[in-house]
Amino acid sequence: MKLITKEILKKLPPIYTNEHKDFSDVKVVTKFFLPATSAYWYVTEYDPIEKMFFGFVNLGDDMMAELGYFSLEELLEIRHPRSPILKVERDKYWNSETSLADVMSFKVR
Repeated sequence: MKLITKEILKKLPPIYTNEHKDFSDVKVVTKFFLPATSAYWYVTEYDPIEKMFFGFVNLGDDMMAELGYFSLEELLEIRHPRSPILKVERDKYWNSETSLADVMSFKVR
């Protein structure tokens, strides 16, 4: 499965678009996850030239979850430590109207 489709690219705003917005007004356009783990990447912005995302990342520890940048290349290289055939996937059923405030308050997984 492709992590980024043309449809998703059309919805993703450029990096810094949401910089001064309230988190409840920022939409999480797509979500990535590593199967059989608690690792999630919630994407709010994208730079197609640098292939860099911005969003909320939780790698399984709610206390260490944070906003930040991550690259498409980085996501494509990640494999499950116990089962290397498992790799990062896109949540096909993600509701792109979900707000950043909702994922940061752990109301949505």
